[in-house]
Amino acid sequence: MDYKPFQIFKNKPRAPWVIICDHASNLVPESIAEGNLGLNKIEMQRHIAFDVGAKSLAIELGNILNAPVVCSNFSRLVIDPNRGEKDPTLVMQLYDGTIIPANKNIAKQEILRRLNLFYRPYHNAIDQILAPIENPIIVSIHSFTPQLKGKKKRPWDIGLLAANDRRFHNALLGCFASDPRLCIGDNQPYIGKLPGDTIDKHAIEKGRLNTLVEVRNDLIANNENQKTWAKIIGKNLNQAKDLLDG
Repeated sequence: MDYKPFQIFKNKPRAPWVIICDHASNLVPESIAEGNLGLNKIEMQRHIAFDVGAKSLAIELGNILNAPVVCSNFSRLVIDPNRGEKDPTLVMQLYDGTIIPANKNIAKQEILRRLNLFYRPYHNAIDQILAPIENPIIVSIHSFTPQLKGKKKRPWDIGLLAANDRRFHNALLGCFASDPRLCIGDNQPYIGKLPGDTIDKHAIEKGRLNTLVEVRNDLIANNENQKTWAKIIGKNLNQAKDLLDG
């Protein structure tokens, strides 16, 4: 079977939703040092290699919203599709205490090769899915680890990230805030403004409504929980859209 750097799950697309999962996979393609970055299997199962649980969550959400889902099919350690092409963290050499041997002394020519093999085809696939949809709402699904770099534990169940365009973000934040059982982060545990990232490239620059949803990965560790969170997120996405539609 021919390898592609992306996977598309169409789910009988119905506007306006498009679901994106940048860090869906921990796969290291054979064209990268015969499929080996120099890390063992335990390291490649960590959050440093992919967003744990995010792919299945994105697919479940796509089923609920009847939305196309575009997933990366390579590890973020190969090259990070959620970074600008000139971002210094595009190819990580050290992440959460782990040195990535194959990236330690990476040459510019190798970075360009990975851009052409993986990064750019993935973003081209997103462009092709978005092109025929009038006024799409882009939903980017990620997960975050409960603790990073030995710092204090992160309290949020879910984080909603936005850059300068907070139209949809504010409506969605209000919907989630109506459930007192949830601890919601507003631009937590990360800031939403990252020039050149996926949302910036496909939404902000084109004036499209968007949100980036981060779910703590211990909450989506199995399929049952992924389905539960997909229902929660899907319900709130629809409510936020209804608010904007007025």
